[in-house]
Amino acid sequence: MRVTWITGDDAPATVEYGTTSGQYPFSATGSTDTYSYVLYHSGKIHDVVIGPLKPSTTYYYRCSNDTSREFSFRTPPASLPFKFVVAGDLGQTGWTESTLRHIGAADYDMLLLPGDLSYADLYQPRWDSYGRLVEPLASARPWMVTHGNHEIEKIPLVEPRSFKAYNARWRMPYDAGASPSGSNLYYSFDVAGGAVHVIMLGSYTDYAAGSAQHRWLQGDLASVDRARAAFVVALVHAPWYNSNEAHRGEGDGMRAAMEELLHGGRVDAVFAGHVHAYERFARVYGGEADPCGAVHVTIGDGGNREGLAEKYVDPQPATSAFREASFGHGRLEVVNATHALWTWHRNDDDEAVVADQAWITSLASNPACNK
Repeated sequence: MRVTWITGDDAPATVEYGTTSGQYPFSATGSTDTYSYVLYHSGKIHDVVIGPLKPSTTYYYRCSNDTSREFSFRTPPASLPFKFVVAGDLGQTGWTESTLRHIGAADYDMLLLPGDLSYADLYQPRWDSYGRLVEPLASARPWMVTHGNHEIEKIPLVEPRSFKAYNARWRMPYDAGASPSGSNLYYSFDVAGGAVHVIMLGSYTDYAAGSAQHRWLQGDLASVDRARAAFVVALVHAPWYNSNEAHRGEGDGMRAAMEELLHGGRVDAVFAGHVHAYERFARVYGGEADPCGAVHVTIGDGGNREGLAEKYVDPQPATSAFREASFGHGRLEVVNATHALWTWHRNDDDEAVVADQAWITSLASNPACNK
């Protein structure tokens, strides 16, 4: 488990932890870094990996020997069932706060975020306020994220390096596991003892055939043992299927480059953000309904400050099973080796409402998709 926090002054990059509140028999030390962006200078960004940890166990911890604040987190289970929350394009609005309250009100094991986190948009103090906003949830469960267009933050000549703040603040386990990617912008990991394989792809780093990301994805999918991995899911930022008028076609290039790989790897579901609305497609491949294709879901409705994308194309495509322009979040509960339940929770009048749900059957369990 990786713990990241920021202090204004110099402090030790140390996490003390244990399974009883107020008692910390274990400790780990990591690294400290900073970054500058135009005239902004970050605080001290501390990064510590702790463990090994027991599954399904609550740990209490404190950072930098700070006796005034104790946090706690629960480790994910080592087997199914496993509960994900999926929320994209969060931002920092009143709707964001509503979404976070709804997420925190129900039990889950891990949060997946398909890009567009803080909406700092070059103004670096927004990264700090975003960290404070999500801290109550992000300190208590693992948050696994990939980048979106709002994380690029490149200014020609002045700040020529893309993803500077994102890479400094949200370090993911890209160099760990059986399939290290070498880049914080795309990676994969397993949960539930390998029963679920999660692939986090990068929509705004090179994905063309022959690119580092494309080669890595080929190798990653080839290494997945579907006799062990009942479900494989992927996250991108720009959706590959979209009937909203916003951002039409922006994911087409990545789909053309990578969809065949995901189809060959029998990826069960692809979650995207970018479009500030909700949409679920039935299993689809190559633009057509396909019983062995992935379920595609756009979940870019976390609460961003740009508002909702309210216009859809008419008529609704046959492969589009449900669509609605409302803020909310999704939940994916992998119940067993053959079935997962997807639900979308709308923020309706500031209360969580289940507005869409669908059972997803593992493609690995479908003989017709394993010829």
